[in-house]
Amino acid sequence: MTITNALAGIAVEDIAEALDFYERLFGREADARPMNDQAEWKLPGGAWVQVHTDADRAGASTLTLVVDDLSEELGRLSLQGLTPASKAIGGFFKTAKFRDPDGNQIVLSQPQPGTY
Repeated sequence: MTITNALAGIAVEDIAEALDFYERLFGREADARPMNDQAEWKLPGGAWVQVHTDADRAGASTLTLVVDDLSEELGRLSLQGLTPASKAIGGFFKTAKFRDPDGNQIVLSQPQPGTY
């Protein structure tokens, strides 16, 4: 098997409420709305993040986004009214964890120098 890309899925109960959060998180509207209950953002590396309505699975998703400068992203998100639930610094990564309105976990992660 040759894997050429990935699409991460986030299950939410209310797409309209989720759109508000994810538009602030990504700093823009969705790149695609293939269906009324789906929104997709394309990431610079080519992968996609899809937010979709699935009430049975809402709140059980985790998404980790690798960023170049965690402090810069936290400043930008603070201006958007998004505050991390927790922050941590480890030997390999600095992280900040957010929760969307359904409780899905979104982790922003910056590799420590020399580890990525």
